[in-house]
Amino acid sequence: MSSEMITADQSAALAPASTFAIRVENLSKCFHIYDRPRQRLQQLLLAPIKSRIKDAEVKYYREFWALKNINFEVYRGETVGIIGKNGSGKSTLLQIICGTLTATEGSVEVNGRIAALLELGSGFNPDFTGRENIYLNGSILGLSRQEIDERFAEIEAFADIGDFIDQQVKSYSSGMAVRLAFAVAINADPEILIVDEALSVGDELFQRKCFSRIEAIRQKGATILFVSHAGSAIVELCDRAILLDSGDKLTEGAPKQVVGNYQKMLYAAADRRSIIRQQIISGQAQTGVDPDTEESVLIEIEHNIEESFDPDLKPNSTIEYEDKGARIRDAGIYTQSNIKVNNLVRGRSYFYRYSVDFATIAERVRFGMLIKTVSGAELGGAVSASSVAHSVEWVEAGSSVQVQFEFACNLTPGLYFLNAGVTGISDQVETFLHRALDVAAFRVITESGCLATSIVDFHCVPTLTFSQGI
Repeated sequence: MSSEMITADQSAALAPASTFAIRVENLSKCFHIYDRPRQRLQQLLLAPIKSRIKDAEVKYYREFWALKNINFEVYRGETVGIIGKNGSGKSTLLQIICGTLTATEGSVEVNGRIAALLELGSGFNPDFTGRENIYLNGSILGLSRQEIDERFAEIEAFADIGDFIDQQVKSYSSGMAVRLAFAVAINADPEILIVDEALSVGDELFQRKCFSRIEAIRQKGATILFVSHAGSAIVELCDRAILLDSGDKLTEGAPKQVVGNYQKMLYAAADRRSIIRQQIISGQAQTGVDPDTEESVLIEIEHNIEESFDPDLKPNSTIEYEDKGARIRDAGIYTQSNIKVNNLVRGRSYFYRYSVDFATIAERVRFGMLIKTVSGAELGGAVSASSVAHSVEWVEAGSSVQVQFEFACNLTPGLYFLNAGVTGISDQVETFLHRALDVAAFRVITESGCLATSIVDFHCVPTLTFSQGI
């Protein structure tokens, strides 16, 4: 049975109780919300007195439950991802696990030295130099002065901030503080590494450097708890994933399945989110499948996998340029049988279509498309003509043009966005007559048997040849 098909419950059953690194049981966290500053003082001084007089609890605050009865275990050497929209309780959960927040109810048990990358640099003393903060943070992470001395050169080299190492941290840019904080944390030899969106800052080269080091720590057998909004990072790095929403744990299991559920709920219409949320919870409750039959059932489903159209899958990030006599409308994806879809099957070909209405005469017209990732990375696209000289010479006012691009869906499972654009000559210069960014979205359907990684499916075919030693 492949790891993609092992449920969280089965994983727990297979792992001995002594192998867990983090155990969270019935964990809840309640914050007190005060509408006015004076209510804090009233709660401290008046509430106890009034409660005794009335023989009932008196509160000057509202309760906000950031976490509600959370249960899970992370095993030694396992990488577990936590995903959820803003306000779902991810950061609160990690802070309780790290010990910087206390739980209202329930318990957390941790076995091993933790290095936490939460708010990088937040533990620095701004009046200390970088060098002094290395020793300060290193001691907080449990390193002795001798251990920090031995690792100082490696920390300094990884941070790569030059002479600023002996300048006060308050003179650092945010990127420099991130570099230094990460360099200290990953050189603490953590048995448990906790990362909370800390790597979303800094330049791309440094982010790649950080992920490479995290992977090296993972290869050494460390346990990693990883929080991210990027589904692709969760799928690529993690053995298992947990979906949080409004303080509740909705589901846990194979990363591709959990990320797919997260995206489905995230892009659902507001009036359907509660329905989809309940469907996800119900699906988790029904994971008690016979392990001997589960794989064959999934394979049968995938052999019959088909495209579909989800009316709730609509981008809320659409940006349109000011039009100059042309207007794009009705962007969508269609199958070879002319059926509109937005849940696509990897490896098949589709038509991306949109119409352009021209209010004025247009000269030397070209049309274009572009496919992007959730993070905005431009994967590729096409134009209707390779140069202005080969473009449509004239388009009359009042006419409409239907544009169609056929494309091969050579993308791994995930969410993607489409742009549409039309250009023409204005004041003797080619310019956009209209452009719509994120005008459509599509999802490549999750497959448990997919061997492709990252974003583009290059149809790589693995071949293993074993030679018996002499």
